[in-house]
Amino acid sequence: MSGTEGFETEGFETESFEGADGAEELDGADGADGAEELDGADGADGADGAEGLDGAEGLDGAEGTAGTGETAGTAGTGETAGTAGTGETAGTAGTAGTGETAGTERHDEPEGTNRADRADRADRAEGPDGAKGADGTQGTGGSGGPGSGSGSGVGGPGRAPRVPPPRVSVEDSGRPLPDLGPLPLVLEHRVLKSLLGAWALAACSPEETAAVEEHLGDCGPCAEEALRLRDAVGLLHPAESLDLDPALRTRVLEVCLDRRPPRIPVPEWAAAYDAETARLDALLQDIGDAEWHAPVRLRWFDGQRPASRRTTVAGVIAHLLTVDGLVAVALGLDDPLAGTPAGPGTPTARTEAYWQAAHFPPTRSVRGPWREQSHSLVRTVSFAGGGSGKLPVPYGGFELSLRDSMLDRAFECWVHADDIADAVDYPYDPPAPRHLHTMIDLAARVLPVSLAERRRAGLAAPPRRTRHLVPAGAPGRSLRLEIEGLGGGEWLIPLDSPAATGSAAHEVAHVALDGVEFCRLAAGHVSPEEAAAGQDGDREAIRDVLLAAASLSRM
Repeated sequence: MSGTEGFETEGFETESFEGADGAEELDGADGADGAEELDGADGADGADGAEGLDGAEGLDGAEGTAGTGETAGTAGTGETAGTAGTGETAGTAGTAGTGETAGTERHDEPEGTNRADRADRADRAEGPDGAKGADGTQGTGGSGGPGSGSGSGVGGPGRAPRVPPPRVSVEDSGRPLPDLGPLPLVLEHRVLKSLLGAWALAACSPEETAAVEEHLGDCGPCAEEALRLRDAVGLLHPAESLDLDPALRTRVLEVCLDRRPPRIPVPEWAAAYDAETARLDALLQDIGDAEWHAPVRLRWFDGQRPASRRTTVAGVIAHLLTVDGLVAVALGLDDPLAGTPAGPGTPTARTEAYWQAAHFPPTRSVRGPWREQSHSLVRTVSFAGGGSGKLPVPYGGFELSLRDSMLDRAFECWVHADDIADAVDYPYDPPAPRHLHTMIDLAARVLPVSLAERRRAGLAAPPRRTRHLVPAGAPGRSLRLEIEGLGGGEWLIPLDSPAATGSAAHEVAHVALDGVEFCRLAAGHVSPEEAAAGQDGDREAIRDVLLAAASLSRM
């Protein structure tokens, strides 16, 4: 058939073959002594069969060109012998398990084509890339489509199907269904409306709350009513902090001390010290470790001008420990400065000696010794009874009785606790009125002595020699000190001699001060010029008394 470009076969005409030794199709098949497909089937030696390069080879099947009744290699239309049991070739890319050749380009089959002689008795059909067709045993698609490995196109034996089986519903499995929880309440409109007030106050149960809130989304009048009720509740309950009041512990402690007397009664003159050390200890337990190193400035009046000393919260407690040690030594207890030289033994000298002897700055650990010492002082004076109040306590340059010394320690404990509270931003109240009154009374009784010392030092005007100047124990010129507020009262301060007695008949001046303001003046925290005092009478006498009150302070 060399040199033939076209021939007639049983009434149809084909123009697909071109070449010398066979038939060649540019887009579909190349035939040489048979029929050859470039992408689908290669037919060589048509007498022996048909071979597909990528698909199948059929023996004794179709003959070259006209023997099959088809054009070998036609793209997507012609069927070539080679499939398992059917004689159709499954070979070109894109066909899988069907045995039909899917070519690269569509080729219209001429009308009247007779598709005969399909190699029904083929001895062997072989496809290099995947299919062997012999007696219908296997047929594959050369491109490895879904039918690879089996002529059925669903999956060969031993392989799981590609399409998973449908999932079984939990209702068909026999297992118990999950608990969906309680069903929502179904309430009538009138019941839901009656619950709006409780809902606004957050007093409904969770089920009722859910039912009311679901109803509010559907009922406009109830939603407006709920909004009005919620606004009213906001007015009745202003927003407040949920944190506990820091002073709560102090108030509870004060109530306990007032209503539950101890088994061994504490003397009245020692009760203020017991209460103030307990309040300060409550403050110390509320602060953190870092706040023990917060800076604190101790302030006092040195007789002529204000003075100060910078330390920390722990340093203040160390100062209280060393000065309370003076009372402890007088009662026969251990001295916290044992083995440390303290110079003249004044409160200031003892404090400086303790600070310098420490290898490191005082820390939170100083609280334990201070608190244990304060407990020991209270226990000791309680066991000693009221008669021990006259025991002298030396302060270096002067002495105080044990009664007055315990009041002095209570006053200084409150003053320095207030300093600590300011440093760590902690609310701190003044002492109880009855304790504050005893502290003011001590300062008023010591004022004549302070005034006399200032005169000896040349810091105050000498007493006026008038006909009212009398010997010790007799009434003389006096200043009326009026302390207002809780714990207040009135005291007549003799001006000319500590031994004289105050007399209303010889009153020459009148000063009015708030109780806390007077204590701040006596502690050196307020200068005499800045003290808010009502004054009437002898201005010089008033000035001397205010300066004497400020001179009561010390570090």
